[in-house]
Parts: sequence; C-alpha cells; structure tokens
Amino acid sequence: MKTLNDFNFKDKQALIRVDFNVPLNKDQEVTDANRIEAAKPTILKILEDGGSVVLMSHLGRPEGREEKYSLKHIVTKVAEVIAVEPKFVDDCVGEEVNAAADNLQPGEILLLENLRFHKEEKAGDEDFAKKLSKLGDIYVNDAFGTAHRAHASTTIVAKYFDDKCFGHLLEKEIKNLDKVLHSKEKPVTAVLGGAKVSSKITVIENILDKVDHLIIGGGMAYTFILAKGGKIGNSLVEEDKQELALEILKKAEAKNVQVHLPVDSIIADSFSEQATTDVSKINEIPDGWMGLDAGPESIENFDAVIKKSRIILWNGPLGVFEMDKFSKGTVALGNSIAEATKNGAFSLVGGGDSVAAVKKFGFEDKVSYVSTGGGAMLEMLEGKSLPGIQAIGR
Repeated sequence: MKTLNDFNFKDKQALIRVDFNVPLNKDQEVTDANRIEAAKPTILKILEDGGSVVLMSHLGRPEGREEKYSLKHIVTKVAEVIAVEPKFVDDCVGEEVNAAADNLQPGEILLLENLRFHKEEKAGDEDFAKKLSKLGDIYVNDAFGTAHRAHASTTIVAKYFDDKCFGHLLEKEIKNLDKVLHSKEKPVTAVLGGAKVSSKITVIENILDKVDHLIIGGGMAYTFILAKGGKIGNSLVEEDKQELALEILKKAEAKNVQVHLPVDSIIADSFSEQATTDVSKINEIPDGWMGLDAGPESIENFDAVIKKSRIILWNGPLGVFEMDKFSKGTVALGNSIAEATKNGAFSLVGGGDSVAAVKKFGFEDKVSYVSTGGGAMLEMLEGKSLPGIQAIGR
C-alpha cells in the first residue's frame, strides 16, 4: 500500500482529493470542520516537505453551478484549520485553473471550485479526469467518504499518474477497518443498530465469518422479534423481512456466532418527546405502543458482552437517541464501549447515526477510532472493493 511516507514532496505538487463536503449554515459558514481537520496531517506533511498542494473536493449535490455550493465559502475555515491561506480559483479545469496551478510555489495551497459543478465528475469522465491530472505531479487520495464512488476525481484520475498514494486519513481508515475485519484477537463483537434490517443485510452476512458476537439493536431488532413470534405493538418493522431475519439467525448459529437481541424495551404511546413511556418485555409490547429504546435488562446484557470483547465494531444506535427520553440505551452502549476501550479493547465506530451519537454524547476521545465515511465504511464491511482504493492499489 503506497502511502504519503513513501514520497518526499520537495518541489513536487500534490493533487489531493479531499472530502470537504462540510455543513454550512444560512450565512454560508462552516458549522462542523471535522472533515477539514481530518485532512490536515496529509496537507501539512506535503507542505513541510517543501511541496505545494492543489485541493479538490465536492460540496453538496449541486445541479450545475450553484453559488450556495461554492467552495469559496470554506476558504476562511480551511485557512483557520491549516494555518495557511489557500488561493481559490472559481473552477476546477480550464486555462485559469492551469495558470493558478502552474504559478503555485512550495508551501502554497490552491483550492479548486466544487468538482460537481461539472456533470463529468460523477460520470467518471476520462477527459475531465485527464484535465484534473495536469494540476499535480503526485496524486493523493485522502477522501474515504467518496472512495466507494468511481468518480473522475476519486478513481479515474489515478490512471494518469505514475506516482500516487493514500493520504494519512485514508490509510488510517483502511488499517482500522482491517483490524476489525481480519483480527487475530478474540472475541470480536459487532453492534448493529439503526432502523432497517434491509440496509444492513449484506454487512451482517459478510461479518458473520469474522465475529463471535452480534448485538442487534435499534428499530431493526423488532423485525427479528416479530419473526420469532413476539408481539411488538406499533414498533417499526419490515414485515417482508421476517423470513430473512430468521435466515440470518440460522446462519449465525451455524457459524457459532452468538446473536444478542434486546429482551426489553422503553416503549411509548407516541413518537414524541412528550410521550408517556413504560418498560416492556420486547416480545410483549401492547397494541398502540412502540419500542423506541433498549430497556434496562438489554443494556445490562449488552454491557456484559462488550466488556469481554477485544475488538468492537459499532454501527447504528440502539434507540431514537435524538430525543433525550430515548437516548439511554445508546449512551449506555457508548459507556460500555468506552470502558472496554480503556481496558485495552480496540473499538471502531462508523456510520452517520453512530458518529452523530458519539459526538453528541462526548465519546469521540473514548473509542479507538471514529470512521469518517458512512457509505464507504458499510461497503468495506460488506466485503466490496472500493474503486477509490483499488485505483491506488493496496
């Protein structure tokens, strides 16, 4: 696997695909700079070597050129994080861009305009990728969040470079996911939560060969409970996935994987912070009530499994954590994982909702690694090859 440390960037220009798809408020100010912070070590290594940097990224889902999605809005934040004021050019290909790149001096940064202002980016257009390739001597992919897309800047551009490598962030993502997927340490536990079984089927099937314990929580648990003949009231369910749920349980048993389902639920008479709540056995939820969080006994059971684990993967919350009333299960799980990590376990958290929960409840520094790519991480867990990673070569 070629990484930044395989190159000295003195007098070289690096073309880096970063993921600066950051949230902006109504005043077009960056509200969360985590993705910019994540790229900082890669950018600084190149500048400190005596090289220059051309940054390319997308922002949002523009239909053509839309001012609100311009990367000019993030220039100030990039300058603040990297401590180098980037030059900005209001396109990513063309004569003006080529001139700006040609005039870049060692220690300087050029930020290109939103790649997705050109439809050729998402189409993986060869000619567009070739034009981008003229902007640097070495191609660096540091955008894990888009590594599962065969876009011009993430995959196609790599073929025009002899010298190409992974940035520090992408290297870390690959190594940390490998720790989970190819661990020699046991036991390995995966915690899968969230709303739907259907969105996690392939993940579950792929990781059954790699884990010893599988904790299933969140909304998807109710499909399993119903399939096993339980009463789930008005809880979220995928009626057409019951057979699949039973198949998953059978496969797990055949592979000696212990599946841990919730045994009780915090139930509510409406999906609201103002709802009346109670605790119920998960397979005896009365009509008119819905399960919105893991109950106290489930939390205790999950805690026992987590505490004896050496490798932990967490993808998906245990309840509707956005409402304080139904956040206790997710917070308790976070505490269990934090304690296990403190005692020497390796823990990886990934997927939009789990990452949001980890940030909201202050677990970011208490787990081993928080992945930056939701879709890309899921595809790696599903056993798929990511085009952005393949293009560099592992």
